[in-house]
Amino acid sequence: MGAFDTARRPGRVAVVGAGMVGLATAWFLQERGVSVTILDREGVAAGSSWGNAGWLTPAIATPLPEPAVLRYGVRAVLSPSSPVYVPPSADPRLIRFLARFARNSTAARWRAAMEALVPLNRRALAGFDALAEGGVTGQTNEAKSFLAAYRSEAERTVLLEEIEHIHAAGQGVEFDVLTGAEAREIEPSLADEVGAAIRLHGQRFIDPSSYVHQLAESVRERGGEIRAGAVVTGIGDRAGAVDIQLADGGAEPFDAVVIAAGAWLSDLARPLGVRTLVQAGRGYSFSIPIEHVPAGPVYFPAQRVACTPIGDRLRVAGMMEFRAPDAPVDPRRVRAIVDAARPLLRGADLDARTDEWVGARPCTPDGLPLIGSTRSPQVFVAGGHGMWGITLGPVTGQLLAEAVVTGRRPAELAPFDPLR
Repeated sequence: MGAFDTARRPGRVAVVGAGMVGLATAWFLQERGVSVTILDREGVAAGSSWGNAGWLTPAIATPLPEPAVLRYGVRAVLSPSSPVYVPPSADPRLIRFLARFARNSTAARWRAAMEALVPLNRRALAGFDALAEGGVTGQTNEAKSFLAAYRSEAERTVLLEEIEHIHAAGQGVEFDVLTGAEAREIEPSLADEVGAAIRLHGQRFIDPSSYVHQLAESVRERGGEIRAGAVVTGIGDRAGAVDIQLADGGAEPFDAVVIAAGAWLSDLARPLGVRTLVQAGRGYSFSIPIEHVPAGPVYFPAQRVACTPIGDRLRVAGMMEFRAPDAPVDPRRVRAIVDAARPLLRGADLDARTDEWVGARPCTPDGLPLIGSTRSPQVFVAGGHGMWGITLGPVTGQLLAEAVVTGRRPAELAPFDPLR
């Protein structure tokens, strides 16, 4: 960031996007005495903040581009049942994104990206604690058990090797290696098909929709305004102010703007010098009844299926589908998750599912979020977290609020420069 005129410290800031990242940024701006207005095309938690797995798992918050992705091959990613799916009719923009994504899916680039994420991961849970101490009533739950379950020990080696690489990047991970029987003793909802597992320690989980709505309520109680149905079409930067342009033809000036628009971030940020593509990596979920509700998240890494207890039901989530963010639910993706989870869960009624949902995770080709100022010192972006927008949302908001108010970029944000 360049020099910042303290006389022009922003008093009134617009945040575009009412998901976890946008609302956390707004909340921490309020902590610094800033008046905030949040604008969202739909409303609070209407995007990927609603139906995701709700994991607060900094121990395994890793870059999405990884060597394993390349091993899927073209034939696999074109299959409707693949955990990573690309429609055959991919447009030129998506093809460019995927080409860059593939270039970043090497061991060396993954390691560099992981090292960049470590400082954020270390502070991630403290960000939630700061919100709780400030009065946010949303509940974070300790994961009394967080199990990554596999059919075989051979399958398990992939995560064990990844944990070694995470350690090498400077981040500690506490875990136990378990047999299938030991895992079932901890978590009876695992089927006999499970032959090996890893238990992670020190992680948490939330009901993401409930939590984000509680965060929104806290922002409102502190004087923030949240406008649903406000479609921002452009951001006009001029000396001393930033004009928000709306689809209804209206315009409104603010001292500064934060673009936290998820999968739609690129449309608004590109005219301000942000060239990194943010692509929708859509994830699916649904809710099912289960005889024994797990005490914490259950993960099936080989199938890329994530399960989280939400109330008296189990949320089952999965898929990484690269296509337009507003495309409808594809029933083939839901069936693929059902077929993958059915042999691994005991007492789960996968045919009594409700709340079928798809949400667009904002993904970048290098696996690193975009957090910081644009070409304009009055316009900032916060997004592109991929699967980790819930986990890293509060710490992102905390650090970006510091940058917006002081004009100084915290050292932790250097790797996430939106103009990189």
